[in-house]
Amino acid sequence: MKTDAEAPVSGGRLVVLGSAGLTEGFSLIGAEVYPDADPARVEEVLAQLVKDGSEALVLLESGLAHGGGTWLSRLRHEGGRIVVTELPPLSTPHDYAPAVDEVVRAVLGQDALK
Repeated sequence: MKTDAEAPVSGGRLVVLGSAGLTEGFSLIGAEVYPDADPARVEEVLAQLVKDGSEALVLLESGLAHGGGTWLSRLRHEGGRIVVTELPPLSTPHDYAPAVDEVVRAVLGQDALK
């Protein structure tokens, strides 16, 4: 007989890595959080998600999202059951420009987002 700890998790996981202030809010809604994570921790968490066969939405604070790393690059290019996206930094949300902005400007012109 399986216990709750052994039972498979239904649905996907919400995983958040970033500053303590940012992750604290996500912990209130039940997300798996990794406060004050560094790029090495991001790689560790992503590798474990792949190994576990998890479905997950992974939210990375922008500094971590641009940190590179083998697993981060691989998952961004693969798509599929682990989706990685970026969150603006809590301390400077007005300075945030999502990567998709560049694609929109390339397709619709430089003034598209003004």
